[in-house]
Amino acid sequence: MSGMPKRHGIRYIVNNVDESLDFYTKLLGFREVMHPNSDFAMLMLDDLRLILVGATERSGGGQTMQDGTKQTPGGWNRISIDIDDLDSTVEKLKKAGCTFRNQMVMGVGGKQILLVDPSGNLVELFQYYQNR
Repeated sequence: MSGMPKRHGIRYIVNNVDESLDFYTKLLGFREVMHPNSDFAMLMLDDLRLILVGATERSGGGQTMQDGTKQTPGGWNRISIDIDDLDSTVEKLKKAGCTFRNQMVMGVGGKQILLVDPSGNLVELFQYYQNR
């Protein structure tokens, strides 16, 4: 990858790369960097690189492990995105048919909610309290 800056990122295993690409670009503001086929896409949001990989034998990062374990989406690990107005963002996403794993939670530094992507992976939407 000569000439490409070194970046660190998050890899999500997804059920459908094209559907997930639409979700992240159209609803959360990610920018498509690379989408060479239906098994792989690379996205950016500011400095966050998100790699979407289908859990198929055709994709490098989504292949079955040597012991036979299949990679699957979901779980509790997640990326966290800072949101300026969480209430209006949640309302917009609900109108778009998105689902959430929980209700909004008020914490010591702000409030958050867990958005579920089309494959069951989590995206934490977080709004800092104004006096941070």
